[in-house]
Amino acid sequence: MGRRKKMVERVTALMGTPETIRNIGIVAHIDHGKTTLSDNLLGGAGMISKELAGKQLFMDSDEEEQARGITIDASNVSMVHEYEGKEYLINLIDTPGHVDFGGDVTRAMRAVDGAVVVIDAVEGTMPQTETVLRQALREHVKPVLFINKVDRLINELQVDSQEMQVRLGKLIDHVNKLIKGMNEERYKAGWKVDAAAGTVAFGSALYNWAISVPMMKKTGISFNDVYDYCKKEDMKALADKCPLHEVVNDMVVRFLPNPLQAQKGRVAAIWHGDKELPIAKAMMSADASADLTFMVTDISMDPHAGEVATGRLFSGSLTRGMEVYVSGAAKKNRIQQVGIFMGPERLEVEKIPAGNIAAVTGLKDAIVGSTVTTLENMTPFESIKHGSEPVVTVAVEAKHMKDLPKLVEVLRQVAKEDPTLRITLDEETGEHLMAGMGELHLEVIAHRIERDKGVEITTTPPLVVYRETIRGNAGPVEGKSPNRHNRFYVEIEPIEPEVVELIRNGDISMNMPELERREKLMAAGMSKDQAKGIADIYESNIYIDMTKGIQYLNETMELILEGFQEVMKAGPLSREPCMGIKVKLVDAKLHEDAVHRGPAQVIPASRQAIQAAMLMAGDTLLEPYQKVFIQVPQDQMGGATKEIQGRRGIIMDMHTEGDTTVIESRAPVAALFGFAGDIRSATEGRAMWSTEFAGFETLPTNLLGEVVGAIRQRKGLKKDIPQASDYLSM
Repeated sequence: MGRRKKMVERVTALMGTPETIRNIGIVAHIDHGKTTLSDNLLGGAGMISKELAGKQLFMDSDEEEQARGITIDASNVSMVHEYEGKEYLINLIDTPGHVDFGGDVTRAMRAVDGAVVVIDAVEGTMPQTETVLRQALREHVKPVLFINKVDRLINELQVDSQEMQVRLGKLIDHVNKLIKGMNEERYKAGWKVDAAAGTVAFGSALYNWAISVPMMKKTGISFNDVYDYCKKEDMKALADKCPLHEVVNDMVVRFLPNPLQAQKGRVAAIWHGDKELPIAKAMMSADASADLTFMVTDISMDPHAGEVATGRLFSGSLTRGMEVYVSGAAKKNRIQQVGIFMGPERLEVEKIPAGNIAAVTGLKDAIVGSTVTTLENMTPFESIKHGSEPVVTVAVEAKHMKDLPKLVEVLRQVAKEDPTLRITLDEETGEHLMAGMGELHLEVIAHRIERDKGVEITTTPPLVVYRETIRGNAGPVEGKSPNRHNRFYVEIEPIEPEVVELIRNGDISMNMPELERREKLMAAGMSKDQAKGIADIYESNIYIDMTKGIQYLNETMELILEGFQEVMKAGPLSREPCMGIKVKLVDAKLHEDAVHRGPAQVIPASRQAIQAAMLMAGDTLLEPYQKVFIQVPQDQMGGATKEIQGRRGIIMDMHTEGDTTVIESRAPVAALFGFAGDIRSATEGRAMWSTEFAGFETLPTNLLGEVVGAIRQRKGLKKDIPQASDYLSM
């Protein structure tokens, strides 16, 4: 226990002096040895026992966690490293190797200032190495290089010591060519990697040894010695003389920036507010006494503490009980615990100053990418935006009945970790529906459920979620209750686009003061009497009561609105969700006896009037679009553009960055199924692409009948397109 206590004291002392902190990420192509490297660094720094390192795969083990009863956060670990007689705190964030989701890597890059790029000596740089390097440079994160699996060059490829040096030299040149192509000014400003200068290390994470030019000077071991040790397969001796953690951590401390140096340049790259404001200066200087600015880069579940939000603290200090604003949320959140990492464990502390990577509980409204601050109305950090409107759905089932209860729990958790997922249970079919941003997104989530959560599942082929809306006005339309004693007269029209925007952005809702809401709506172009009568806002649809002095209306309103919401969840045309519809109640006749105006009477009357009115007002479908960003080497550009244009897509912008062409385009989600495979073959796997939600557009008229027919058939409805008269069955 004594050792641990001492460690705690060291960690807490260091976190108060930003000069001694290094926040780094380890990035690599999948299977290039990232996790083994992280483990061995921890083992070497005395954070986990050396025997376990390597076998323990700290960053990965879920089942192990339960068995060992310790909490491991898959993304963050910290260690103390001594360099030239001084102690440093190294916070390490493990990034996902699968760059199916640039999002995860961008998030990790947002929290760090430097990156150790890991490359397999035999395989060399891979498309993904390029991607992560590009992400790092874009986020103003400085790279150093670790060439892993050098022993394989010697023992598997049988190269001699001369050839080995030539090959490693070529690898380094290639990485520099990439850096130069992506960002020439940084390259010139000293961001190129250079073995002689010490910004490149070589070694084997598996066998725990590494070497660099500074280490050769320190130990007197030369390249030829390394070669001989590997040839003799005596890597244990090599690991004793040149331990991996010492070489890599020395390189990190010496060549990667501390938060004070880094934040000057980084804040400008990731925050677009006014650079003259006090908060801008506070972030650039990592001022611990200023307002708090904290960027959430990861959310994980802890069985004891609940949700833990991890992120980077740019200014101010985090303390327990602090009240903070979370970007995009109305109410303040109260911070419960604050902690930093010690090895893989979370250590609760009283206070964390700027420049650290911290773990916080109590941020109920935070999602990945949130800006957390004590400053009201602060411009948030450039968001890791996923503009969440899930547009593709798959049904998920557990392969084995016994996993059913666990599946529900897992789906809940996955939805929490990823703000862009929506999980619903379809009452009628009993299916679990998972809606996400696109086909690829759902594939990755399905993979994650199987791999990380250990539940085997089957998923249906993906379907697009359309929205129903209207083109014109209609009404008044009469809705009669089955007993004919209650009648509702509604008019229907599209909502002003400005108003839809306000609802979308959360600027208008039912839980704000009525007067404030009225003023905002009038400013957006709605008439005063309409703005005054708002009875309900459901998704982006509005119900307005325009009547005056009708008896019993107040006590019946709840049922009327229930009818409204039922239609908005599933419109008359295709039972898809509705959007941008304004329903006005202009008159009503109600039976004086409450018995005759119960749910069974009022709900259908309210519902049918709206359904019929929508069909009269030119009911149509909106289809979701995605922005598709493609980065592709110039010589592969043609294949990529053809791929987009063949899918009803439009190219909006093209520009070059170094040797790469960046294509910005938009295409309907329905036409993007199978895109992943096709773009791969069209560009020999060299294209990097990502998608972002781009709103809805009216479905071309020539496709309407066919799409509606297909949806109705799938949902087991009559295939014919319904008429208004079907709903006025009186």
